[in-house]
Amino acid sequence: MRNNLKYGGFWIRFAASMVDSILALAIIMPFLTLVYDQKYFINFILTWIFPFIVVVVFWKYKSATPGKMLFRLIIVDAKTLQKPTTAQLIIRYFSYYVSTIPFCLGFLWIAFDPRKQGWHDKIASTLVIKNPHPSPLPEGEGKITR
Repeated sequence: MRNNLKYGGFWIRFAASMVDSILALAIIMPFLTLVYDQKYFINFILTWIFPFIVVVVFWKYKSATPGKMLFRLIIVDAKTLQKPTTAQLIIRYFSYYVSTIPFCLGFLWIAFDPRKQGWHDKIASTLVIKNPHPSPLPEGEGKITR
């Protein structure tokens, strides 16, 4: 069961992250341009709050962001291989900062880890795997098997 898992490695996750970043910039930049230097509160919402909500909602309901979906990757609980809890997803999001701060070493860790976990994955107890199903796991679906 677990031997058939195909982990999402560094380069495919990097490519998925670039797709997500380009999409986020395309959506957020026009709004930031409109409010630049006008309202710090709006800038804060568009820069910090909106991305947090969008990413966690995608993770919660699709088990992936658009970039991960493009490459057929999903986020699962590392122990059960089921959908992570909302708490795990929130922890995972904020753990990106832990992965980023020391020269992005937490993301580079994906390239060397046997289960391809970054520090944010280890902190939140998640895995990124290639989706064995044609679409993300529906609610209530059992463990991922091949």
